[in-house]
Amino acid sequence: MLNKEEQRFVYYWSEQRKRKKQFLLKLSIGLPLGVMMALGLIISMLSGWYRRAEMALRSSGSLLLVILIATIGIVVFITVFAARHKWDQNEQHYQELIVKEKNENAA
Repeated sequence: MLNKEEQRFVYYWSEQRKRKKQFLLKLSIGLPLGVMMALGLIISMLSGWYRRAEMALRSSGSLLLVILIATIGIVVFITVFAARHKWDQNEQHYQELIVKEKNENAA
């Protein structure tokens, strides 16, 4: 028999599955992680700990644009990947609970 927490999750996830994956939900899951990684990259780049990289950045203005586009790409990738991963984890847990419930009912 499923405990109350598992029953609540099964009910919650059965409703969430019908709604499909919403775009705003994806952003709320992975966006903080992606932004933190991008900020770490930018802080590392601007701290000046690697002199040759700093000189290359200052000599070419287009390099800053490339780094900005790459940072945005990193944030988008991490956001989408984290959201899909969370969705897959919830779906797998839901399927395991359904199988567990069927096995207990059959016994």
